[in-house]
Amino acid sequence: MTNDLHGRTQRLELSDQNLRDFEAVVLDATPEGIVLSRSAFYPGGGGQPADHGVLVWQGVETRIVGVRKGDDLHLIPAEGDPIPPVGTVVEAAVADARRSALMRTHSGLHVLCGVVFRDYGCLVTGGNMDELSARMDFDLPELPAGFKQAVEDACNAEVVADRRIDVRVLPRKEAFEIPDIIRTATNLVPQSVQDVRIVDIVGLDTQADGGTHVASTKQIGHIRVGKVESKGRGFRRLRIQIID
Repeated sequence: MTNDLHGRTQRLELSDQNLRDFEAVVLDATPEGIVLSRSAFYPGGGGQPADHGVLVWQGVETRIVGVRKGDDLHLIPAEGDPIPPVGTVVEAAVADARRSALMRTHSGLHVLCGVVFRDYGCLVTGGNMDELSARMDFDLPELPAGFKQAVEDACNAEVVADRRIDVRVLPRKEAFEIPDIIRTATNLVPQSVQDVRIVDIVGLDTQADGGTHVASTKQIGHIRVGKVESKGRGFRRLRIQIID
């Protein structure tokens, strides 16, 4: 079983990606960051930005505008908002529209990655995302004719196929026995990580990944491939948008 603690905080989103509301106790609190006993706020990583949301306590609301990782997980309050005292029980809510959009986008990037790897054998060299828009860089020295439209069509065929997206955790040795489990040109999983979280778009793409995802490809929506940019030395950048 994976360690779902970050410092003193139990990370609830690792086991329930659809959780938006939860109760927690304040363990530490300053204007620079609030540490909770448990949290469903995704702290960011792998190109996926951190969640936003609110804490409600004693009739007061504190807006959360980011998360900072360190020895503890610090929820960053909006400047000037009240800070709950240590020991306070708070009702917390992750901003649903933002999280849901980022889940769709992140899963869309995995579809893109799976299609380009399957059809062209290319590894990822970088990526980033925002709500319903993203970019991914590939090691692709030669750009095949009709590449952009072929990739878009193939991605949306996978969306229509409604492939299940499973998340599981495996011991490091077992995880790295899965063929092509790392789709980046550099292995970004630190040696210290002994339990590896796996995101599997069944039949298309299996990767080590720590982000949040929808339950099936149909929930992503239409994937539109925009520009294909040359980034030098044979690297190509693909920009996508997720459309309802």
